[in-house]
Amino acid sequence: MNLAIHVLAAWALFGITRRTLVLPQLQDRLGSAATPLALVVALLWLIHPLQTEAVTYVIQRTEALAGLFYLLVLYCVIRGATSSGPIFWYIAATAACLLGMATKEVMATAPLIVLIYDRTFLAGSFREAWRRRYGLYLALAATWAVIAWLLFSTGFYGGTAGLAVQKFTCLSYLLTQPGVIVHYLRLAFWPFGLCFDYGWPPARSMSEVLLPGILVLGLLVLTVWALFERPAWGFLGAWFFMILAPSSSFVPIKDAAFEHRMYLSLAAIVAGVVIGGWVAGQWLVGQWLVGRGTIRQSVSWISGGALAVCAAVALGLLTFDRNADYQSVLSVWEDTVAKAPGNERAQYNLGVTLASSGRAAEAITHYQKALQLKPDHELAHNNLGLALARREQFDEAIAHYRKALEIKPDFAEAHYNLGLVLAKRGQADEAIAQYKQALEFKPDYAEAHNDLGIALAKRGRFE
Repeated sequence: MNLAIHVLAAWALFGITRRTLVLPQLQDRLGSAATPLALVVALLWLIHPLQTEAVTYVIQRTEALAGLFYLLVLYCVIRGATSSGPIFWYIAATAACLLGMATKEVMATAPLIVLIYDRTFLAGSFREAWRRRYGLYLALAATWAVIAWLLFSTGFYGGTAGLAVQKFTCLSYLLTQPGVIVHYLRLAFWPFGLCFDYGWPPARSMSEVLLPGILVLGLLVLTVWALFERPAWGFLGAWFFMILAPSSSFVPIKDAAFEHRMYLSLAAIVAGVVIGGWVAGQWLVGQWLVGRGTIRQSVSWISGGALAVCAAVALGLLTFDRNADYQSVLSVWEDTVAKAPGNERAQYNLGVTLASSGRAAEAITHYQKALQLKPDHELAHNNLGLALARREQFDEAIAHYRKALEIKPDFAEAHYNLGLVLAKRGQADEAIAQYKQALEFKPDYAEAHNDLGIALAKRGRFE
């Protein structure tokens, strides 16, 4: 399903690119190569290894699906603006926008991107775009209500976004994002070292902020300038930054960096490189073969095609290799820990995976590393207690269960696990107290009811 969504999104990107290149502003220079250029843009975007997290990791279907709806909105608007009967296409664009808003917050910028596209390639100005299609823009803007309702009805997704986030403040998140964006750009051009879960820490020093900040600010300024002086290139810059804005601006999110957030923004980079490379190649060949029109055209097509094939093969091989890291839960977390050893969540999850495979000794090592990185990680304390208990290291297990309960007194599983160890040590009354504590916090805890029954029976309390 994820792959089908991704292929459909690439198909939509192909349609957007091809139809854009044959619009009057670009027809003379790029119209003759519109189809092959659009094909290369869509193909390289489709198989780029940076897309693996959004496509291969099943739960990120939301990112790919929102991306598909985002592209369909723009495609339908282009079709409507260039057809004699636009109403059907505008209704389809609004429907796609509504569905996208119900899928993921990245859709929030879709109405604005459509407006910028309209001004750049269709109407020529914001005023004219509004005059021609104000009904469409009112309909698209109305879909923002869906995102607002979802955010508020879920309490900003359980405190993982917005001011309730504990790891970041608005300022620290803003200062961290330039480094993240520069990292995304590096991966777009040099996709090595892809990581499933970075656990990206807040920026804490000027050196972490200054150089990335200057680069990102420079690109933003260049984008604003280009929107007025070189609108087509400015649109690509706006596409990149505006689609990243919901996750890479000043609004704190629990995690500062995830590669799937580049799913749609990558399209602007690929389109810029492919189309810019074609324009530059045409100029270079023209300088080299002045006055030899037929030969010049042949050289352009052959060299351009060869470069496209080489890029596609290289990216395809890297994507094939990257997908090997997703073959199992164990391979995912082993690769993540190797690339982000300072990520306590990765260390903990690798410990969980190893423990479930019966590799308790290795699991203990990774739980301990997680606790070195985050001493108040109650889940790591609990699971380390479980692993130690299986090795009959009861004193150490009890110490970690008690630490978990010190951090989170209503941790029903830790109460239950502590009860199990106490029962094994013959401390029946203390075990019964822990089982009752577990049931106080989790009344439908079947295992705790069962083991409490066993402990009571052993004390002769049969009723």
